[in-house]
Amino acid sequence: MKKLLLCAALLSTVGVAHAQSSITLYGVIDAGLTYINNQGGGRLIEFQDGANFGNRFGLKGSEDLGGGMKAIFQLENGFSLGTGALRNGGALFGRQSFVGLSTPYGTITGGNQYDFVADYINPYNLNGYASVYAGHMGNFDRIAANEITNSVKFKSVDYNGFTFGGMYGFGNVAGNFNENSAWSVGMGYKHGGFNMAAVYQRLYNVQIDPYAQIGVTTFLGQTVATRNADGTVTDLYAGPYFTVDRQSETAVGASYSVGALTMAANFTSTNLRYGADSATMNVYEAGAMYFIKPDIAVIGGYQYTTYDGAHWHQPTLGAQYYVSRRTNFYVNVSYLRASAGVDANQGAGFYSLPSSTRTQITSRIAMIHTF
Repeated sequence: MKKLLLCAALLSTVGVAHAQSSITLYGVIDAGLTYINNQGGGRLIEFQDGANFGNRFGLKGSEDLGGGMKAIFQLENGFSLGTGALRNGGALFGRQSFVGLSTPYGTITGGNQYDFVADYINPYNLNGYASVYAGHMGNFDRIAANEITNSVKFKSVDYNGFTFGGMYGFGNVAGNFNENSAWSVGMGYKHGGFNMAAVYQRLYNVQIDPYAQIGVTTFLGQTVATRNADGTVTDLYAGPYFTVDRQSETAVGASYSVGALTMAANFTSTNLRYGADSATMNVYEAGAMYFIKPDIAVIGGYQYTTYDGAHWHQPTLGAQYYVSRRTNFYVNVSYLRASAGVDANQGAGFYSLPSSTRTQITSRIAMIHTF
């Protein structure tokens, strides 16, 4: 037993002598005031945190294994600043949690990690960067950055500006390989001020709340909410949620930067299937960011969304003031107008409830600190 302990100690010493390790503690804190002109028929002014950037803290690290190989890991927690509660369903590291290897050809990781819409398409959502309420309708296309659980992911190194990757999320259901599973592939290209990317992915057995997310009362042939005589609405799938059999997404994005100006556009097409019924949501977005001074940026743009005969128009304007490398203030306003029969909702069911009308205005002033 003593020999085994001595051997373990010697191996540990050798590892310390030759391996270089690093661990970083990091985080983001976003807090401020939000105004919504109509939430279920009433105006709302509230303290809200983790809006434009979800509040988080995390640990990430690496160990040099030699030969261009590194062991890597990342653990990231999401929390509410206002209440101190955990977010992401109460998971301790619900935002990200993975371990893997970095190689001369790319990284391979396993755990709970973002899909390629987050990696490749999210950066072109400038309207969402200006205001969280200008993320795509319902976040059906996952533009707001969502994780795939129980997944294995590969992302290549940069080959003269070109990168690519693929991932698979295991459903972990005995006897049914597809149930609760998901897969995602993506690619990106950068050259000078030009950037572009494309992603395709498919997910099975996805849980959603159609009324809270896009304000509709019928969805894929099913009644998902009822309008009451007093004008209120009963959401039939606030929990348990509506489960879509299959969700397929195609997304492309591009941007071009010249001097202080960055222009970006993206298109996403999300097909949802339930039994024999299916429908597709298409989102068209264009936006721009301009630094009028090195520490002041103005961001704005427009989105147009269609889904199963309904449509939405959404212009957004925002500004950010960087008082340091780690602290900035931002202000924004976003207007949404839905087609007839749809209750406007900019919060996708996560930040606000639908309006009692076809329109909704949101505005926010807040600060962000990173560490």
